[in-house]
Amino acid sequence: MKILVPIKRVIDPYVKIRVKADGSGVETQNIKMTMNPFDEIAIEEAIRLKEKGIATEIIAVSIGATTSQETLRHALALGADKAVLIQTEQTLEPLAIAKLLKTIAEKTEAQLILMGKQAIDDDCNQTGQMLAALLNWPQATFASQITLENGVATVQRETDSGLQTISAKLPCLITTDLRLNTPRFAKLPDIMKAKSKPMEIIAADSFGIDLTTHLLIQEVSPPSVRKAGVKVSSVDELVQKLREEAKVI
Repeated sequence: MKILVPIKRVIDPYVKIRVKADGSGVETQNIKMTMNPFDEIAIEEAIRLKEKGIATEIIAVSIGATTSQETLRHALALGADKAVLIQTEQTLEPLAIAKLLKTIAEKTEAQLILMGKQAIDDDCNQTGQMLAALLNWPQATFASQITLENGVATVQRETDSGLQTISAKLPCLITTDLRLNTPRFAKLPDIMKAKSKPMEIIAADSFGIDLTTHLLIQEVSPPSVRKAGVKVSSVDELVQKLREEAKVI
């Protein structure tokens, strides 16, 4: 069974985000970049399935600039067998990304797609659902536990009202949530081996897919600075301030 794992290069979640001076976006120059954390969980789950003998090949795919090769090499170091970079300097919307991934899924003949439930930069949480619809595959989102047996995926998923367990026949698409697993660290020997693993680079405009951007970002601004808190000496004083100053009670 082949597993396709789409990954995205994002700003490291532990880096303080800075907005560009002209308000056109977030500053990415000289900023530490990393693999989207949810995608790293997806890679880890794919590796575990291969270690159990369920999967035979893991293919990592990323859409982005040349610098995304670094992120793909990290996926190879973690345990992916090969990588595909759909190269473009354009910032793509979820539907365009889903259309490109559909082509790769069909080309690689993947039976399972594991991907993060969302990217931490745009938080769209749309690509997985759109990709499943385009492929006409069953989908299980927000997975916190996955079991594969006899061509059926049993997925425990996290919802606002609790845990839900569903089953889906392969091929299917699963998006991963935080509690699914704890990703491993890449070992130095594996990092060196990753340099020799195959990576295919394809130009995004060679797919013949309309990549036109339909959304326009008018302005990006940092959140307002929070006011300093105050200490109170008693519950009565707290209640008084909430009633007279904050006017919330």
